[in-house]
Amino acid sequence: MSELKLGKLPDRTPVKITITLAPDLNQALRDYAAIYRATYGDAESVADLIPFMLTGFLDSDRGFAKARKEVPPEAPAGTAQHRPARRSLSESPSTTSQED
Repeated sequence: MSELKLGKLPDRTPVKITITLAPDLNQALRDYAAIYRATYGDAESVADLIPFMLTGFLDSDRGFAKARKEVPPEAPAGTAQHRPARRSLSESPSTTSQED
């Protein structure tokens, strides 16, 4: 088997979830979408903005990143237990170790 620098790509199938929001949070998200539109000139729905907001929040939470390395989350039944370490764009594949 060939050894490629790029590993097998992860599953990218979108997962749809439904949440219930407090009215004030819903209004804050709508306000954010309006300010986004005014800032960038592009209208994006709250539903389209939320995944990027959550990604930004999780990526900036150092406590979460540390805990995630120390105690990997339990995988749902029937899924693979191996989860490759996340790499930032500035890290080269040859200098990043994978933790299991």
